[in-house]
Amino acid sequence: MSPDNQHVGGRIELGDPLADGRQSETALKVWRGTARLLRQLDFSCLPEVTLASARRADLLALGPKHELWIVEVKSSIADLRADNKWPDYRQHCDRLYFATHPDVPTDIFPEDAGLILSDGFGAEILREAPEHKLAAATRKSVTLRFARHAANRLHGLLDPDAARFQDGL
Repeated sequence: MSPDNQHVGGRIELGDPLADGRQSETALKVWRGTARLLRQLDFSCLPEVTLASARRADLLALGPKHELWIVEVKSSIADLRADNKWPDYRQHCDRLYFATHPDVPTDIFPEDAGLILSDGFGAEILREAPEHKLAAATRKSVTLRFARHAANRLHGLLDPDAARFQDGL
């Protein structure tokens, strides 16, 4: 069992899937509120998903009608200004959103993407993202990537030594 996982009342409590040191405390709060909003909208989401383009989406969400959304979490003005790769995410989703917190001015975000405001406990969509439907083959590829990432993450949380068997070691 991973050091972050614990036995609690006869069940395993899984550790934080984002605890890899790359995200700030603020980014984690934005992620949490946004993920809760997506869950309320009947989406399932995964953090830090590497896409076929080798880009890593902060959140990849799969909706009840097989729609795919990518949400890029931005914790500061500098975080947004440093990101010039976000347009590349469009080739992997039906809608692209930014998510931020109340201390970041919302008028700095590009108008051609959606905007989510998160306080760490919940979130709301301030601006809907324009839809650009994926081709069927791309949708299938991204959906399978989502499923494989989810299954591998769950397996890794339950059996932290599993990764070493991936390469037949």
